[in-house]
Amino acid sequence: MSQVLVIGAGLGGLSAAMRLAHAGLKVEVFEAAPYPGGKLRALPSPAGPVDAGPTVLTMGWVFETLFHDCGLSLADYVTLTPEPLLARHFWPDGTRLDLYSDHGASIEAVHASLGATAAREFQQFDADTAALFDAFLDPVMLAPHPSLSMLTGIVLRNPGLWRKMASGATLTRHLNRRFSEPKLAQLFGRYATYVGGLPHQVPALLSLVWQAEAGGISRVEGGMHQMALGMAQALRDLGGEIHCDSPVRRILHGPEVELADGSRRTSDHVVFNGDPKALWRGDLGADPKHAIRRSAVLPRSLSAEVWTFAASPRGADLHHHNVFFGTDPTTEFEPIGRSKAPEDPAIYVCAQDRGTGRTPPAVERFQTIVNAAPLSNREEVRPCYETTLHALAQRGLSFASQTDKAHRTTPKDFAALFPGSLGSLYGRSPKGMLATFQRPCAQSRMKGLYLAGGGTHPGAGMPMATLSGKHAAEAILSDRTSTSTSRQTATRGGI
Repeated sequence: MSQVLVIGAGLGGLSAAMRLAHAGLKVEVFEAAPYPGGKLRALPSPAGPVDAGPTVLTMGWVFETLFHDCGLSLADYVTLTPEPLLARHFWPDGTRLDLYSDHGASIEAVHASLGATAAREFQQFDADTAALFDAFLDPVMLAPHPSLSMLTGIVLRNPGLWRKMASGATLTRHLNRRFSEPKLAQLFGRYATYVGGLPHQVPALLSLVWQAEAGGISRVEGGMHQMALGMAQALRDLGGEIHCDSPVRRILHGPEVELADGSRRTSDHVVFNGDPKALWRGDLGADPKHAIRRSAVLPRSLSAEVWTFAASPRGADLHHHNVFFGTDPTTEFEPIGRSKAPEDPAIYVCAQDRGTGRTPPAVERFQTIVNAAPLSNREEVRPCYETTLHALAQRGLSFASQTDKAHRTTPKDFAALFPGSLGSLYGRSPKGMLATFQRPCAQSRMKGLYLAGGGTHPGAGMPMATLSGKHAAEAILSDRTSTSTSRQTATRGGI
């Protein structure tokens, strides 16, 4: 029975561990935190635990498939509830726009809020991005080793994609051409931040990110961190082990890992579920530094300023996912591109206790997110809690709450939580046309060392990190098969 050691119990590591345990390998996971989940974490509040990491679950079929492939049922571990209203958007002039998983309902909502021309432009944009998403899902996002030649082959077989991709244009430029209504360009430009990029720096192809959400979102009952807890329990049921409060100090050739207490564990394979930049920088010793190329980890993606708290909201009619836009997106993204604090940024507000058919309690749980640059050589002044609340109050949302009960997580805090990251939440930046092909894949350049997590292909987000674990597990199982030995036998007629 082969021994596999997994460093990190994020969704990528747990996904790989589940698949390998199901395949009959002996799997142990070592997690530095006192709980599994990685960025999928929750913080306490007077109203109960508040999600302090990802709040939107897309592509639920990825998780259904994971459990099914392991002979389990997702419903036995986690309860997912579809949320038909994707997000509620607010602008300073009083405009409000809801988007839905029902595309027809979204078109009607755009028509009602922004007019007939905007609705026609949105309908065409939705159709074009759906075609891009469908074309690139299997050969790029689901493929373990995507390549530029693979992308070129797809376009050559379907020339109509070339226009939809707007090759050579940035997302900002592409959207400004497509939409006569600036609010729609602003709204869909923000989707670049969902994968850690700035809309004026990433390729227009990233317009397809909208389709991951348009395909439907779900809420995880009990909070998003329940997904990590459910996967951890599934791993135990499959025979795997998880050791929390067990940080790894070094990865050695062998492969072998050295724990913080000085003890060493030898294995056949090691899966690193952390930011690949930690390996390249030497945070886990000299041996794995060569496993990652510099271009695979630099430049860095966005970070964030996150607040979690309990409060009683007033004013704006909130749903579960809400975005309060500023007047001009350039005042947010251009300063971030210069490693400065954003001016008049969009503010995401997750009202965790709200949603379709739900009646919120008197005191609700909230998470707010403002995009931020990763750490740089010069420390910038970050927005404080009062600044965020003041901006929201100007846009129609206020709270009755005690600010001393709020928890703040800054880029500096994220850098401490996730070593080597510089606070980046998505690994390498998606800046540039070739960024997709520069992100590291599951198989590293160090024998026996494999990668999983949001910093690894196919990228950031709960479903993508989970798919990275699938790629890591498949690479290990493939390598075991190709290097297995068989008993020597005599061959008749041999030389």
